[in-house]
Amino acid sequence: MTTLHERGAEPNEPKNSERRAHRRADLEQRGLEVERWDGNRRAGKPFGQIVDLSAGGVRIRTEQKNVRADNQIRLRLELPEYAGISPFIDNSGSNLEPKREWIGWLAVSRVMKIDDKQSEIAGRLVDMEEMDRGMLGLYLSTQPMAA
Repeated sequence: MTTLHERGAEPNEPKNSERRAHRRADLEQRGLEVERWDGNRRAGKPFGQIVDLSAGGVRIRTEQKNVRADNQIRLRLELPEYAGISPFIDNSGSNLEPKREWIGWLAVSRVMKIDDKQSEIAGRLVDMEEMDRGMLGLYLSTQPMAA
């Protein structure tokens, strides 16, 4: 008898096929910074640099030491327009407007130490509206894929 973990999720799917729900884009070479957001002061503090990003999550390289798996961190992402596409949508007014920033929560799922100074933090973007997630997916579809 064959169980689901011994084959792909679909009968014709190869064993090593992609299982991610969202395509990852390699943004490390672009030097995009992420801020840890303090909502009370409406200000951000530098947190790290984006390594790769998908519509569902992000991987960040940081020098911060006090982050553990299962933490939740309030982040501010600001991404430049690319190929005429804005990464997010502002739907607070009567008309939809493009916007470049998103402020929300990162649910940390993995922390990997790189060296004595740096770590990589990976996690899910948990409170993103579906319209923003869709626009971010479209935006990232124009970027190089991550390995």
